Amino acid sequence: MLVVSSRTTVVSPLANFNTKSSSINEKKISRHSIGWNKHSSNRMDMKKTNLLVTSATASVAAQPLENADALIDSVETFIFDCDGVIWKGDSLIEGVPETLELLRSKGKRLVFVTNNSTKSRKQYGKKFETLGLNVNEEEIFASSFAAAAYLQSINFPKDKKIYVIGEEGILIELELAGYSYLGGPEDGGKKIELKPGFYMEHDTDVGAVVVGFDRYFNYYKVQYGTLCVRENPGCLFLATNRDAVTHLTDAQEWAGGGSMVGALVGSTQREPLVVGKPSTFMMDYLANKFGITKSQICMVGDRLDTDILFGQNGGCKTLLVLSGNN
Repeated sequence: MLVVSSRTTVVSPLANFNTKSSSINEKKISRHSIGWNKHSSNRMDMKKTNLLVTSATASVAAQPLENADALIDSVETFIFDCDGVIWKGDSLIEGVPETLELLRSKGKRLVFVTNNSTKSRKQYGKKFETLGLNVNEEEIFASSFAAAAYLQSINFPKDKKIYVIGEEGILIELELAGYSYLGGPEDGGKKIELKPGFYMEHDTDVGAVVVGFDRYFNYYKVQYGTLCVRENPGCLFLATNRDAVTHLTDAQEWAGGGSMVGALVGSTQREPLVVGKPSTFMMDYLANKFGITKSQICMVGDRLDTDILFGQNGGCKTLLVLSGNN
């Protein structure tokens, strides 16, 4: 089932749906549950995928969408989240290939945005290929790329270093952007031997600490990143995202990048600049890169607090799917 919202305007849902109203107040977004029915081939086909009508504020009532073609025709670009929308873990969600094929056949631009920073854009391209999806690297925007793109946008000095709490994706994108870095998976095996008088050194040339999802997270990284942020003058604190959970496998939810970011927030007493969803940085970047009018974009995601908020912050229509975290 499909649902759309654009700021405080709710576009009616697809025809031939059975609607059950349920009042769920989450982050001041009212939601209506809609049952999925099969549609003919000229309709958007996300089999067994539940979607919600969402409104930008709790005071706006969702209205049924009566014309699927009108929904598709109302926008030029569909932005899709990946984890929980296109796939779960390494498993493709049913109905996705047909939906993407239909939208491309109607001349729609497709863009794939993920907060998962463990891979670079090129690596995500290979994952799409492995799942049998034909997606160009230029259509993929991961938060690992967003971190590097943000640093470039502010002319971050090339003579400064970046300490990374995260995985290979961030390192690859930073290197492609011409930045020097340290940390990452290499620091995953490092330990601190606490003994009387022990003093931990850190590189005073670090001008930014980037924190993303990190399966090799440890106390060494927390302390090193903390020292850089607190003691290096002007050191930036960037987060790829603050997602509470992620889909490492299709069996269950796993603690997300927000848990790693939270550790640094606690130790530094500073809030990070978030470059991934729901920050508007990636939306602005995409709009400028492709020359897209934001009102002609529909954001498709599975999280209210990141994907849907990302779309609403950018002034886009939004579709919330229940295939992921909801």
